[in-house]
Amino acid sequence: MRNLAFALSLLASPALATGIQIEIDGEASGTVTIDLFEDVAPQHVEQITALAAQGAYDGVVFHRVIDGFMAQTGDVEFGQIDGGDMRMAGRGGSDRGDLPAEFSDIPFDRGVVGMARSQDPNSANSQFFIMFQEGYFLNGQYTVVGQVTDGMDVVDAIKRGEGRNGAVIGRPDVMADVTVID
Repeated sequence: MRNLAFALSLLASPALATGIQIEIDGEASGTVTIDLFEDVAPQHVEQITALAAQGAYDGVVFHRVIDGFMAQTGDVEFGQIDGGDMRMAGRGGSDRGDLPAEFSDIPFDRGVVGMARSQDPNSANSQFFIMFQEGYFLNGQYTVVGQVTDGMDVVDAIKRGEGRNGAVIGRPDVMADVTVID
């Protein structure tokens, strides 16, 4: 009987977020929908959805975009489009703690979303990247958090970086609005 009550309480619990929707403005313009893998990387998905729900990602630029590889965004500390010195974009995180790696055997295929980090595998915080093409050398080295399910054409149109290590020169494309979807 206790197991039945527990099962019923789970059904009554609010559903976990299943994804995020990103409105992108700039050279790319449109909506990108990402299915988040809460069963694969629950701590990372919780971090992303909490930051999105707070509005922390709104106005954050795609600061590192490498043609044929990936587009990186999510620096809520230094990556705000109206935040001042864009040379700092990509060096920050959020006021939430860094996360332990949640590696899986999901390959880095086109459209896969992974968490950016420093050399320390347990340093992912708020930044993430979307793959333009497969990048299997990342497999088992970075946490996979989701997959683009709609709007890959918008991702493909994101302004490419021409600076050192894919840094975007001039006005970068921006995540104008990021919302959590159930």
